Amino acid sequence: MSDRPALLRGIRAWLAFFVVCLVLSGATAFPLVHELRWTEDALRALSVPEHLPGLMEWIGRVRRGLDATDAEYPFLLYGTDWLAFAHLVIAVAFYGPYRDPVRNIWVIEFGMIACAGIIPLALICGPIRGIPFWWTVIDMSFGILGVLPLYAVRRKIKRLEALTPAPPTTSAVTA
Repeated sequence: MSDRPALLRGIRAWLAFFVVCLVLSGATAFPLVHELRWTEDALRALSVPEHLPGLMEWIGRVRRGLDATDAEYPFLLYGTDWLAFAHLVIAVAFYGPYRDPVRNIWVIEFGMIACAGIIPLALICGPIRGIPFWWTVIDMSFGILGVLPLYAVRRKIKRLEALTPAPPTTSAVTA
């Protein structure tokens, strides 16, 4: 039975890591305009334009698009606020498996399905929206990288479930 506490600690550590990544991903969707300016400045300071001109061209194009949107149509950025909020809400859902992993394994499986869904979304919507293929690959990597900790958690939960004694069955006894 000493495996049980170790499994629970491992499950909770992976979940904490996953939730922190979700929260950071969500939180960074709020300040997009400023964030992209800082990113462009940092990349220029690191001499990235000389080494990866395609990346700098793309970052510049996205920054110009965000600047124009922010100046003329700031309400469109409200959509990214909702994207950020969705990441935060999804992160909260992982409290269930943190508290009771066996009972709430469905949340892990839901997360794995969502990670898998990133790939077709990126492959379909990326070209429609004019996203360079190499950036689409970066987007798809989030699905792949996201499913890895969830897969590890699911395996640990299945091992934990095997160690958990079955609850006693109740039977109706008529006297």
